[in-house]
Amino acid sequence: MVSWFNGKLERKGEFTLYRLVRFIRTKRPDIVAIDSVTELGDDLRRFLRALPPGTKLVQVTGKPGEQRTLQSLAKEHGIRTGDRFDPYEEAKLAALLASKGVGYEVLAFEDEVIVKVTRGRSHGKGGWSQDRYRKRVHNLVRDKVREIEDRLRRADIPFDLETEEKDYGLARGEFRVYASREELAGLIRPMRGGDVEVRIQPVERAELGFAPLKKEEAIRERKSLIVGIDPGITVGIAAIDLDGRIVALHSERNMPVGEVFRFISELGHPVIIATDVSPAPGFVEKIARSFKAQLFVPRESLRVGEKNELLRDLGITVDDDHQRDALAAAYKAYLRIKPKLERIDARLREAGLSKKSDEVKALVIAGYNLGEAMQKVTLRERRREEEKEEPETEKSFDAELYLKRIRELERRIEFLERENEELREIIKEQRKTIGKLERKIADYDEEVRRKVLRERELEAKVKRIEILEKQLREAKAVIERLSRDLVQVKRMNVIEVRGSAVPLKVLKVLSWDELERIEREVGLRRGDVLFVINPAGAGKAIAEELVEKGIRAIITEKPLPEVVREVLREAHVPFFTSEELDVKRIDEFAVVERETLERAIGELLTRWEEEDREREAEKLLRLVEEYRIERARELKRKAREELEEERRNKR
Repeated sequence: MVSWFNGKLERKGEFTLYRLVRFIRTKRPDIVAIDSVTELGDDLRRFLRALPPGTKLVQVTGKPGEQRTLQSLAKEHGIRTGDRFDPYEEAKLAALLASKGVGYEVLAFEDEVIVKVTRGRSHGKGGWSQDRYRKRVHNLVRDKVREIEDRLRRADIPFDLETEEKDYGLARGEFRVYASREELAGLIRPMRGGDVEVRIQPVERAELGFAPLKKEEAIRERKSLIVGIDPGITVGIAAIDLDGRIVALHSERNMPVGEVFRFISELGHPVIIATDVSPAPGFVEKIARSFKAQLFVPRESLRVGEKNELLRDLGITVDDDHQRDALAAAYKAYLRIKPKLERIDARLREAGLSKKSDEVKALVIAGYNLGEAMQKVTLRERRREEEKEEPETEKSFDAELYLKRIRELERRIEFLERENEELREIIKEQRKTIGKLERKIADYDEEVRRKVLRERELEAKVKRIEILEKQLREAKAVIERLSRDLVQVKRMNVIEVRGSAVPLKVLKVLSWDELERIEREVGLRRGDVLFVINPAGAGKAIAEELVEKGIRAIITEKPLPEVVREVLREAHVPFFTSEELDVKRIDEFAVVERETLERAIGELLTRWEEEDREREAEKLLRLVEEYRIERARELKRKAREELEEERRNKR
């Protein structure tokens, strides 16, 4: 084994699988390079599970079925090989090739992670203390689930959540997070050994996947595609090439991410993954990340009529709506870049590189400018031609070979000079464009700054207006209430001055709150007469309070509770119903004729006095009768005692 760290190549010797895993976990490299994953045999998946987050396993020789030798790859990328080709030399070449971005990353896990939140310790058996501990742990599990849920929502990461409720808390929570382990690094941390455990488990693929380490490698080796995807229960997939021709249409129910990845990989390499809705679904974003492809999202979701129009332009019918949506997305993406592709074709025809049109277009889509893409393709082709022209036997160093080599170099220099001149022109144009854009950005920034200041000032004024309007509404409500109270007090004062009627102070119910309201609004004095609309529910304490305040009488619409009647009767406070006194009532204002009230109070008090005298007389008679009966019993007892005494004396 050899290692390549910070540009330094070191020979490390031979490793067992266990020592290799420990070494990788200690060093945490970005890439572990290997010429063929089959060398790990049955330990491959175990080895992939043991890799630390962020470390990739790369098969430098290419995708299974499309592999090349280490020697040919080294020669293509200008890496010298030694005379002896032993395991150390192979390991060195694998490391150097991977450092140049050659190879395919081995994908063992989906871009999905299972996060399980459970209790950390057994509750055990026992009584109250164990019950309290169990409830506490279930509350801690619930709090941790809510914390993780909040973090995922703030990070805008899609997920599904299943929970099991217990003791008003949670016994467990299981998240299915649609993101890679690397995306969750630092966001969710595993927890072990406490009251709550958090376990993070990546979801393994049913079959291994292979993604190019660098886009240009996949572009060079495989057909470049624009792929539209319609996610859902039924997944629709449509692939077209860079000339707008349809390569494949497919739809399938319950198609997992790994199966979608494999289906597209068999067709070619997608340089654009497209969707027909905005914003892009997480499923589509995941596929684009897996292929390191550009993601096309329309400015606004495509309407059904627009999709049908796109399909009419293609002159094709589809099996279902899912294929239609996927094909519309792919074709919409193609139309967006079609003018650029046509300009590329024109330039390639001028340069005599039309045969490499697909590869150059794909490189431009991947982010290279046209000059860089053409140069990469041209140099690679010349290097291949040179390799083919090299004889298998020992080379002859005659003058003709030197002259041929010189002519080739002259042609290359001439091409590079033309390319350099074109690139200079491109740079000049780009600098002009950059200058214009920078001026526009400066103007836009100033305009945005002024707009933000205006909006902030307007927002502050709106808030101030809202506060003042609220204060005004509250003040109007207070004024309205005080006005009503004033009118009521004036009416009662007028009636009191005239003396023809007695104003009644009206209570909706006989309660402490109503008493406080009457005292606050109109006052409550000794000798006042109260009118209670509904006295039901009143108790002894409030009746005693009325007696203590010196209430002269109480008039009610409904009968008083018995306990209140007893307290008032005992204190000689008269009480009547409104029917007995013919109370006149308008809203919260009520009166009764003074003469009627005085007469009723006098009659009631007189009747109560007579009843009291009768009760006193009855009480006195009962006492006399009880004394007479007790005296007779005493005389009988004495007579029996004397008789007993005489009998004893006779004996």
